[in-house]
Amino acid sequence: MEEEMKEAEKLLVIENEMKRYNALLSAASDKILRSNASAYPIFVVAKQPIALGINLIDRKKVNSNWSINASSLEEFVSNKLVFEQKVPDFKSTYKDPKQFLCLFVLSDLGAQFLFIPREVEG
Repeated sequence: MEEEMKEAEKLLVIENEMKRYNALLSAASDKILRSNASAYPIFVVAKQPIALGINLIDRKKVNSNWSINASSLEEFVSNKLVFEQKVPDFKSTYKDPKQFLCLFVLSDLGAQFLFIPREVEG
């Protein structure tokens, strides 16, 4: 139980750290959607360089804990991070990209998907 609490706290910390990039990630998501590159944008969040997607934020250049790359479900399938037979399951759990950002977070908790609300411009 205590381990689950620590994991939830760490995920909240990650989610809060991502808030500073919400506008940039939202714009990137919109660009991916508009260009028909993918209907399923995924942002890879990691502390180490990852050879997946296009680098948007280099943690060393912006003095952050995280580097962020823009990717997609299609790239995840071609790299066998999501197996072809699991695509329907993934699509059914994927949240509306106009309302949420899909993060694939590589941390000391392992690798996991995290959906965070997009900030509404007001």
